[in-house]
Amino acid sequence: MYNSIVIHYSEIGTKGKNRAFFENRLVKNINKAIEKEAYRRYGRIICELDKKEGLEKIKQILERLPGIANFSFAVKTTLDLKSIKADSIKLLKEEKFKTFKVDTKRSNKKFKLTSQQLNCELGDHIITKLKKKVDVKTPELRLYIEIGEKEALLFCKKYQGVSGLPVGVSGKIACSLSGGIDSPVSAFLLMKRGCEIVFVHVHNTTVSRGILSKLDDLVKQLTKFQLNSKIYIVPFEKIQQEIIANVPAKFRMIIYRRFMMKIINEISKTEKIKGIITGDSIGQVASQTIENITCIYSAAELPILAPLIGMNKEEIVDIAKKIGTYEYSIQPYPDCCSFMIAKHPETRAKLSEIETIEKNIKRQKMLISDSIKRAEIKRFKF
Repeated sequence: MYNSIVIHYSEIGTKGKNRAFFENRLVKNINKAIEKEAYRRYGRIICELDKKEGLEKIKQILERLPGIANFSFAVKTTLDLKSIKADSIKLLKEEKFKTFKVDTKRSNKKFKLTSQQLNCELGDHIITKLKKKVDVKTPELRLYIEIGEKEALLFCKKYQGVSGLPVGVSGKIACSLSGGIDSPVSAFLLMKRGCEIVFVHVHNTTVSRGILSKLDDLVKQLTKFQLNSKIYIVPFEKIQQEIIANVPAKFRMIIYRRFMMKIINEISKTEKIKGIITGDSIGQVASQTIENITCIYSAAELPILAPLIGMNKEEIVDIAKKIGTYEYSIQPYPDCCSFMIAKHPETRAKLSEIETIEKNIKRQKMLISDSIKRAEIKRFKF
């Protein structure tokens, strides 16, 4: 019965003269995601449907695509009142309900009936043809009618998207991907703000490489939201050895994370990265006190974006479960951090002290350059 998908956005509609830029990017992402020709139409996006297509698969894809507020599988018909009535009955015959309400939106003010008049016309017609009852407060079914410039769209169900902005409109940023719960959630939240994410993971090569499959799973899941992903897996054992040999145990985690920032600084020059995402949440662990975060972030040459900074762990876990990364994040994974954690780590580090200790590590630029040269780069496509 359905011959179209009608896709609505929310925030994009507030963009004024720049609105077309955001709409075009969303259209491009939809085309790529479901391999169909989407096109802009007076405040919405429409895709043509083949009757034989698997709607459930399309639904699962569009539900994850940033920029989409909601979407519906619809019947597109002409602006002729008889056609609207006939197609409404055909559509409703496939639904089970006793009470209903007609909800019309009319962007085409030249249409001969107002929204309320069309509600009444269709309501009377449905009562006569299907013997159903009107309930304007708590109907079992809503028939949505959208009267546009060139066609009418009829549908009964709205599916929620993740909303926000389409990936690609806000530039490219790097995510320091640890393999835990937090950083994948941070990446997702910035995808919702239109950012394209490049993932960077520092890897302790003394641990079995089999555990890297966990990272693959995480990035594959996140690729469902941004369609294309890249991850740098950067070997860290040489830098790790230097940190252990030259830095007191209680400061090692801070120095380690500063080197992570320095590695991303260099990768950003190639990738044209505009910022760095972390999964930091104030006070969650010893390295995430305000003092320690100040010491860590000072090593970055780019803006630091920390979308989880004020969230509780329970809130972060809820999002991880919703986006499908939680089941991968909780798999055991001894990353580089686990080798750096002291029994009593410093929680109130001073930047001047950290910078002085860090000078004990010689040939830093060479160590960083060598690690990046030996990095494995993986690409994922939805």
